[in-house]
Amino acid sequence: MYLCIVKQQIYLVQIIMLNIYNHMSCGALKVKAGLVICLFLLLSLPTMADALASAKTFEVDMTQPQPLFSEGRGYGFDLIDLSGVSDAQLKSKQPRPFYFSFEVPDGNYRVTLMLGSKYRASETTVRAESRRLFFESVKTRKGELKTVTFIVNKRSPRISDKDRIKIKDREKDYVNWDNRLTLEFNGVAPAVSRIQIEPDTAATTLYLCGNSTVVDQEYEPWTSWGQMVTRWFNDHVCIANYAESGLTATTFLAQNRFDKILTTLRKGDYVFCEFGHNDQKERAPGSGAYYNFAFALKRLIDGARSKGATVIFITPTQRRAFDKENRHIIETHGDYPSAMREVARREQVPVIELHDMTRTFFETLGFEDSKHALVHYPAGTFPGQVNEFADNTHFNPYGAYEVAKMVVMGMKSLALPVIDYLRSDWQDYDPAHPDDFNAFYWPNSLLYELRKPDGN
Repeated sequence: MYLCIVKQQIYLVQIIMLNIYNHMSCGALKVKAGLVICLFLLLSLPTMADALASAKTFEVDMTQPQPLFSEGRGYGFDLIDLSGVSDAQLKSKQPRPFYFSFEVPDGNYRVTLMLGSKYRASETTVRAESRRLFFESVKTRKGELKTVTFIVNKRSPRISDKDRIKIKDREKDYVNWDNRLTLEFNGVAPAVSRIQIEPDTAATTLYLCGNSTVVDQEYEPWTSWGQMVTRWFNDHVCIANYAESGLTATTFLAQNRFDKILTTLRKGDYVFCEFGHNDQKERAPGSGAYYNFAFALKRLIDGARSKGATVIFITPTQRRAFDKENRHIIETHGDYPSAMREVARREQVPVIELHDMTRTFFETLGFEDSKHALVHYPAGTFPGQVNEFADNTHFNPYGAYEVAKMVVMGMKSLALPVIDYLRSDWQDYDPAHPDDFNAFYWPNSLLYELRKPDGN
């Protein structure tokens, strides 16, 4: 079930014009007025259609059987078929993770969930789109319901009738880029009784630009801090993550990702930029930390500031590259962190020193235990995994969760106003005292891939 809210101003003007028409006495004037009104109504039809599309609100009672998603219907179970299943029917069965999608235009959406069931106790982890974490392990007793609210960004490659983001072939099937907003309900015993979706234009948006250490990774077990930082902000903040694996600052711009950001970027928003991993591998004429890299960073600064937004630089995460004694992380990024700092100094851009914090993090965990923060898994850990995973660049859920906390601490160290919107359960974090990886709980999504992300 959904409600379509249309801009009332259009109807109000139409009613006023029709009333004026009905009270006119002169026949000739009435004919002319009639033509004007008809013209106005015709011209307003596209606006009305846009308003209908952009203001679509859904409210779904999940205690009743719901259908499989279809574009004609505009909502329903997605990715796996649970059509016709209701909470009541699940009361005697083992709860399983599920996805539920809504066909909506690009934009930010306020999601309000009523978690829990009158038939059983529940424990629900809530994620959206490509595994963006919003709530973890929300527990309810039998008959207890808890309401949670968050803001999620939905996007597509479309910029205008002529322009699009040049997404990669492997991105084309990603949940992040389709025509719907997808919610994932996971955990020990997920249960949701009601879902409400409505457009939001009030939240401050934090736009993320970067590479595979930032992107919303589509598949387990690869994970990045950009899809974890969503966990720590309330419904006054929305995270819009435009990062992609394998990108440099230059290719991020060339693929029109920043052009898309500029179409919705507003005064008071933020643009966070983390680059350096892949930039150091560029070998074309003009390449270099203080040349095309610095120039690309300057373009990001100028574009964001032209919209009244605040730019924040984030130095790149360290690779797990220990010295011969296996005690200290060696520098593998060349001049790129320094070049980012230099551009920031010259342009007065605040910097979050993730480069330093992740070094402390890896060295604190040590040579062996630091593997638990990255995609290091023996063969057979995931379906179809024949070979061992030993990736020293890309984080797993635990590592990404920890790095996201470092980013938030960086925001706090800069005293950014957005930290006023941290959730009440936030606790300050020190990478020299990381969370216990043995105690970390992450219910895996149902989507896996054995191919590593682009970039290194």
